[in-house]
Amino acid sequence: MYFYEIILQLTFGNEFQIEGKNREARCTGTNQDEDSANVETGVDAEAFLLASDGLVAMFDLLGAGVFAFVQADIKSNITGIRERYDANRAESITLEDLVRHEHADGARHGTQCLVRLIRELAFTCCALQTTQTDPVCALHVCFWRAYDVVLRHHHTTPSLCVTLAIRAVPRRDQFFAWLTQGGDAEKFEHELKLAGLDEIVQRMKSFLADGGYGHV
Repeated sequence: MYFYEIILQLTFGNEFQIEGKNREARCTGTNQDEDSANVETGVDAEAFLLASDGLVAMFDLLGAGVFAFVQADIKSNITGIRERYDANRAESITLEDLVRHEHADGARHGTQCLVRLIRELAFTCCALQTTQTDPVCALHVCFWRAYDVVLRHHHTTPSLCVTLAIRAVPRRDQFFAWLTQGGDAEKFEHELKLAGLDEIVQRMKSFLADGGYGHV
């Protein structure tokens, strides 16, 4: 799979590629805007999990091993959500349904994993948005700015792992060249659609906080 398709998964366009086959991004709602996540009535849990798998692959492009600790945490959180989803599919059509029913069952693990995963998606989205709003900003600076906005308030001070990982990210031109695997990196960088991903992040952030389920 081309890595630009992985990013398109994360932005929830009208459809994305999974294992070489066209699959509809089944986010519920009525908004047909191609830049929208179509999540008016909820975020489709299965589509979200499939798309989130691409986030791990994207961090591979940032350098061999430097974001290993992030990838391990993302994988763990995806696994926790997927375990809850697989065990209760009928009650977990949307992420919101999954959280409500888990809460009613007196369980918390899937919800806690979702809170952390949304936080990681917010961090990624913010960094990529910064590359678009500041086209001359170095990639490691974009990630530092995203860290300050999304993650810093969760930590007393940045850990050595975080500091080393962000300092070790590649140049932005290298990153987007790797991401497109031979395509037009500059064109891709300018046309990367992040509105859908941001919509999902903001919707779930509000839902989790308003329901008392957790704070992103």
